[in-house]
Amino acid sequence: MENLYQLLSEPFAYPFMQRAIIAAIVTGVVCAVLSCYLVLKGWSLMGDAISHAVLPGIVVAFVVGIPLAIGAFLSGIFCAVATGYLKENSRVKEDTVMGIVFSGMFAFGLVLFSRIDTDQHLSHILFGNMLGITDGELKQTLAIAGITLAVVLLKRKDFMLYCFDPHHARVIGLPVKALHYGLLCLLAMTIVASLQAVGVILVIAMLIAPGIIAFMLCRSFDRMLIAATVVSVISCVLGTLISFHIDGATGPCIVIVQAIFFVIALFYSKLRTLQRHQNPLVSRKS
Repeated sequence: MENLYQLLSEPFAYPFMQRAIIAAIVTGVVCAVLSCYLVLKGWSLMGDAISHAVLPGIVVAFVVGIPLAIGAFLSGIFCAVATGYLKENSRVKEDTVMGIVFSGMFAFGLVLFSRIDTDQHLSHILFGNMLGITDGELKQTLAIAGITLAVVLLKRKDFMLYCFDPHHARVIGLPVKALHYGLLCLLAMTIVASLQAVGVILVIAMLIAPGIIAFMLCRSFDRMLIAATVVSVISCVLGTLISFHIDGATGPCIVIVQAIFFVIALFYSKLRTLQRHQNPLVSRKS
């Protein structure tokens, strides 16, 4: 027991680990909340597209000398708008358009990165470097995550209705187009906030896994939000602590922990379904 306490408390003695844990908690919360809406809307591929499409914006922002977060956000929004325009003005399906746009922008970003002399390490951009987060980057993450969470929680019922049934949302007078692009902007901001933690490749796992796990365990959306947040925060903290002790990459450790939680939730969901089939009277009462 004492050894376990030492394993959990030892990392907090270092300032860089204190910053990493705070960043892990904040990133876990904002990704979990938005994850529920993406799962409900079926936008898994959209999150993947935007997360890859931010790379050219990061490179251009570095060259111009503006904050990388601004370039990443603008690049992500451009990807989302371009996808919507091509979908509405061609016969190509949305998933096909997203595959073309995000792979093209990601490849363009790799070409730019390889041709520009920079002190940025490509692996840090692709996979994140939470243990190396600075005070300035932590403040930036906190600010972006705070704005995103505030907007989502303020309009959570409108976003929920839009994701669940956009036609009904339009009938009752909700601004469907504004909600559509607003959710895309929030998605881009969440990806920007998570860049330092897990990078542009692994952020999609953090945007999908918590929502999927909560979806399998909960029947109401409010409980789904709570479950996703708890799972995401625990995964981020555990993954950060594990990466410290094994001297491994933080982002992949977080994603592995989330994958383990997903497997556990899947087996639990299957077991619960089997029990309901075996005891129909109990399932009716519940």
